[in-house]
Amino acid sequence: MGGRQGLAARRLLAEELDGELPEHELVLAAREVIAELGSPERLLELVAELASGEGDPEGCARLSYRHVLGFDKLLLVDAGPRHMLRAHVWHPVRGEPGKEDIHNHRSALASYIVRGRLAMELYEPRRDGGLAAARYRESLSQRSADWLLEPAGAARLRLTQVAQYTAGSTYALPPHTLHRAWCDTREPTVTLFLETGNGRRDNTDVFTAAGPHAGAVAKVPLAEAEYLAELGRLAELLRGG
Repeated sequence: MGGRQGLAARRLLAEELDGELPEHELVLAAREVIAELGSPERLLELVAELASGEGDPEGCARLSYRHVLGFDKLLLVDAGPRHMLRAHVWHPVRGEPGKEDIHNHRSALASYIVRGRLAMELYEPRRDGGLAAARYRESLSQRSADWLLEPAGAARLRLTQVAQYTAGSTYALPPHTLHRAWCDTREPTVTLFLETGNGRRDNTDVFTAAGPHAGAVAKVPLAEAEYLAELGRLAELLRGG
């Protein structure tokens, strides 16, 4: 089941987020929970506990990987099917920032900026003007869990908000919100990321202005030893402030 910090995180998630909350209440509650779990001292204790081998490192490693958008996803607490708590370690962007795909998610999300800084843009569809993009319908392969991208036609999007989130900031979004985010500093950024909610969408929407996508993008899980090593590096990063 895990050590003391892992059990405490699971208990908090269940107490505050289980049940049939309306979407707007779920998003607000998730933002409060992620701020509590993301405090540097509490997160360091959880990461150090997991790095020592507590919990299910083999199972967590299978759901941890290096994301195509430039950050490492390290699963900390799998309280599925309702809650997935991950640490995201963002690496400084090389070249022009903000060119990741615009996308939404399968479920409501909340994030706490532990250290560093993120930039984010929010978008909405429109009929004309704005940004021209190719739309894809993204799903997961039943055989390999790779990302599958099915072309879904041309689209236009309007930029609605630009924001920067510094250490100590939180944000939370409903699942259909279109956005893109990137590391906005020369140093690594660490965020605590929560996916929550009773229902998960089968598909997400992905928009790109950078040219055609491949039909499938490999999702390569970390080996257990690699996962534990990444947690150890994350703990050192958190200790460094």
